[in-house]
Amino acid sequence: MSWIITLLVGALCGWLASLVMKTDGQQGAVANILIGVVGSLLAQFLFGNLLHLGGNAAGDGFNLMSIVWGVVGSVVLIAILKGLRVLR
Repeated sequence: MSWIITLLVGALCGWLASLVMKTDGQQGAVANILIGVVGSLLAQFLFGNLLHLGGNAAGDGFNLMSIVWGVVGSVVLIAILKGLRVLR
């Protein structure tokens, strides 16, 4: 069951991040899930100590702080990917 929740939270975070970064039309559902899950892991790696300020860490299930930090990490990931595309 935890994998299903991870995929659902990842999809939500990836979709919200793609709306923020204006890349929603360029990526599909699978890309949203991958960006959301990897973005959540990236947020946990980059902002590890800050994640516990809200009482919950990213990846603690389906709660508001997991979604917020997942979106933050996903936005950072999309920005990095956009920057790499520009350099090519």
